[in-house]
Amino acid sequence: MNLSFFKKSLPTLVIMAVFSVFMIWAIYSILNPDKRLPVFNPADVNPRLVDDEVRHIRNDHTIANFSLINQNGENITQEDYKDKIYVADFFFTRCQTICPIMTNNMIKVQEAFKNDPDIMLLSHSVTPVMDSIPVLRDYADMKGVDDKKWHVTTGEKKHIYNLARKSYFAVVDEGDGGVQDFIHTENFVLIDKKRQIRGYYDGTSSEEMELLIQDIRILQDQFKKK
Repeated sequence: MNLSFFKKSLPTLVIMAVFSVFMIWAIYSILNPDKRLPVFNPADVNPRLVDDEVRHIRNDHTIANFSLINQNGENITQEDYKDKIYVADFFFTRCQTICPIMTNNMIKVQEAFKNDPDIMLLSHSVTPVMDSIPVLRDYADMKGVDDKKWHVTTGEKKHIYNLARKSYFAVVDEGDGGVQDFIHTENFVLIDKKRQIRGYYDGTSSEEMELLIQDIRILQDQFKKK
C-alpha cells in the first residue's frame, strides 16, 4: 500500500474504527443492561410473608414509623435512617442456630461500607423482654458492632412484630405479637432512601451477602443519578 493511498483511506478507516467501537459498546449494553433493583410492594411479595391487612397494596409501600431502643439506651426512630440506605434483620441474642451466622454476615456488610455514612444497619430483637439494653451492649461489643453504623435494638414486642409482618414482610408465620408469639427468620431486607423495600437476602448465605453488597452499590448509583 503506497502512502497516497493510505492518506486517502485514512478517514474511511477512522470512521470504520469508531463505528466498530460503537457497535461493540451497543452489543455489550444490550447483553449487559444496567441492573435496576425492583421496588417491593405487598402485592409483589410471597403472600405467606404479608399480613392480610396490607396484602392488597400494590403501590407506595414504605416502612412504617418506628420507635426502638438501641444498645446504648438511645431512642432510635426512622429519623435516624432518613436519607440512608439500610439493611434490616430480626434476631435474638440467645439464638444458637441461624442468628450467629446472620450476625457474622451482617459484620461483612458493615465492613464493606465502614467508611460510608450513607449505609446503615438495623437489627430488631424478637425477644425484647430478654434482650435488655445491657444484654444488647454486651452482644454488640462481643460481635464488633460499630455504634455509628449499626443499631441493635429492643422495644415493645407488638411494635417489633408488626414491623416484621406489616412493614418488612420478613416472616412467614402469623401471630399477634402476644406473649406466646415468636418469630424466627433468616431474611435480610434492603431499604432505600425513600423507605422502600428493594431486596430480600438469606442472611445465612455468604453468596447472598456478596449479592447484597453488590445491590447496595447498585442502589447507591441509582440514587446518585436522580
